Amino acid sequence: MLLRSICHWVRRTSVQGFMTRFTRQLCSRKRLHTGLADAETIFTLSSGHGRCGVAVIRVSGPASETALRCMAGLTRSLPPPRTAMLRSITDPQSKEVLDRGLVLWFPGPNSFTGEDSLEFHIHGGPAVITAVLQALGSMPGMRPAEAGEFTRRAFQAGKLGLTEVEGLGDLIHAETEAQRRQALRQMSGELGQLYQDWTDRLKRCLAHVEAFIDFSEDELIEDGVLEQVDGSVDGLRSEMARHLQDERRGERLRSGVQVVIAGATNAGKSSLLNTLCQRPAAIVSPIAGTTRDVVETALDVGGFPVLLSDTAGLRDSMDLVEKEGIRRARERVEQADLTLLVVDSTQLPVNNQQLKSFLQQHLSTVLPSSEVRRCLLILNKADLLPGEHRLQLRMELGRLSGLPPVSLISCHTSDGLQDFLKALHRSVKTLCGDPLSDAPTLTQARHRAHIQQCVSALHQYAQYRDLDLALAAEGVRLALTSLGRITGRVGAEEILDIIFKDFCIGK
Repeated sequence: MLLRSICHWVRRTSVQGFMTRFTRQLCSRKRLHTGLADAETIFTLSSGHGRCGVAVIRVSGPASETALRCMAGLTRSLPPPRTAMLRSITDPQSKEVLDRGLVLWFPGPNSFTGEDSLEFHIHGGPAVITAVLQALGSMPGMRPAEAGEFTRRAFQAGKLGLTEVEGLGDLIHAETEAQRRQALRQMSGELGQLYQDWTDRLKRCLAHVEAFIDFSEDELIEDGVLEQVDGSVDGLRSEMARHLQDERRGERLRSGVQVVIAGATNAGKSSLLNTLCQRPAAIVSPIAGTTRDVVETALDVGGFPVLLSDTAGLRDSMDLVEKEGIRRARERVEQADLTLLVVDSTQLPVNNQQLKSFLQQHLSTVLPSSEVRRCLLILNKADLLPGEHRLQLRMELGRLSGLPPVSLISCHTSDGLQDFLKALHRSVKTLCGDPLSDAPTLTQARHRAHIQQCVSALHQYAQYRDLDLALAAEGVRLALTSLGRITGRVGAEEILDIIFKDFCIGK
């Protein structure tokens, strides 16, 4: 049995092809090992520019120990790993004391980059920082790091996957609490674990199909192997399809919710923008048609990022500039995640029985019917209404149904503003989801594109399963490649490992 299996394998692959793959595998492992050892030592300021109390300068690479000994005056033993030590930091050439600060030693592979690493915690004055950086640059084998190079080395050393690297980048750029939570969750590897689980299952499916193609003639493969693959592929395709049906919550949270203020001229749109961002971001004037272009500002609404846009008033106009502003306004409404439709409450019908039909007609002129659910109605200028009429209007609005949430406010007196902000927060939270309790969501457009390619490739497997098993296997291979582009890890040798692990081919 052993001899027959070996002969069968040699017939299909040839000894030369086998040796080529074996040699390539050894060389790749050798390059991985020597690449880190022979890499240049890099350094940079990691704590940001500008005056500060403490600045952190990071060093990573094989010359880190030399830099530590030369600049911290350590002639004997190195400090304990990850333990701060107060030392005088000197120029390795002139021996001049540059500063007195903390040094921390991180021997590889137990460091962020997997290499020997070093940190100088020094005073944050520009002159001190410049002096230490120049001293490091004067040492042989040292050079300034390029943007993202520390994280790139961590990825190459297997310390971080690509999704974790992207989570780290998002965490650095997070501006709101919800963005921080989502980035931290992705950086912890939860999204990467989901993709890795899919990758492992796809590898197993591909290994089983390849083994069936190569060895089924010798009756070395158990019965029902392809049926198990069919079930696994179908399950994976369903899971990926559900993962794609997230309404882009993760991407929206990462980049900000697009909220557009729209409505007729002189309804108070610019006043609402200024009230929300608490500064005169837009010109407010009693002259109709003052706003002719889109005015944007970023907001933090209850921890969620919002990009708020004020647009031109919607009306029929012969002015070419205003017509262009109206066109841009309608375009923004079509692209918006949420529309704040502002209505002048002094223009409402006196008869409250006609209120619902008036608001519905107003909505239809601004929004497509399919987008009404992503809208908040704002009845502005409540301060101009008589007190009794305002009270009756609030009661009538509470009884209305079949309309988006309605808020009666006054930008002038801030009456009703808190209730509107609560409604806005609820809507934005619904659009973004809860970054802690919900399932891991897509945060990058490239993730979505690659997973869509996975679904299409698995559909190819189902399409060719009974026609041509080789083409069906190619579909699984394409799906695996697409997932590998997300995680940054996929290799042909792993498929062979699974074949020989799951099937006792040749014992």
